[in-house]
Amino acid sequence: MADPPIPDAGYEFTSDWFTHNEPTWRTLTRDVKPRVILEIGSFEGRSACWMIDTLPTMADAGIELVCIDRWGHGRGQWPGYQTPAEIDGVEQRFDRNIARAVKRAIHPVTVRKFKGPSIVGLSKLLVDGKFGAFDMVYVDGGHGAPDVLADAVLAFRLLRVGGLMIFDDYLWGRDTDRPDDILRTPKPAIDAFLNVHWHAMRIVAGKPIYQLYARKIAE
Repeated sequence: MADPPIPDAGYEFTSDWFTHNEPTWRTLTRDVKPRVILEIGSFEGRSACWMIDTLPTMADAGIELVCIDRWGHGRGQWPGYQTPAEIDGVEQRFDRNIARAVKRAIHPVTVRKFKGPSIVGLSKLLVDGKFGAFDMVYVDGGHGAPDVLADAVLAFRLLRVGGLMIFDDYLWGRDTDRPDDILRTPKPAIDAFLNVHWHAMRIVAGKPIYQLYARKIAE
């Protein structure tokens, strides 16, 4: 069952899978001061709205945000979490929430929205020459290991050296009819990605690891 609506600056949220991460995000982004951000998996826009509300103030400058999501076409991805009616309206809530956040931002904010599979959106960014263009990447799309691995590998090329990559749900155990299938969870993919990129990515130590945070230190 979905969480009850949460009043928040006029935003329309039906779930809250992000607020508990805010203290860690504040610490990390205060250091990085990201101005060009990529979010893979946006849902209703709660994390995107937090970035719009927070990061321009932190950087004392405008930001650019690219959001990639299927918006309503991944209904089977969240069994038991959202009703079909809520999934059908999620893109409209995202659009309205982002419009509110941009309108109240103290610095100019540009939001680019890509609707479709993340592998297509990320590939398009690479084709457009956005290598190393992003200061921060948030990986929170499909939660099956193959999807997470593909997202991480492509996003790595889009992230600048010194940039921050955040993986959501590192310790998440999916509630399905096959809970023993670890390949339906993000952790094996995140571990594989970081092992292969051990020379180029460093885990940020001392942080909660339900999410995992890593800095890119080399190409």
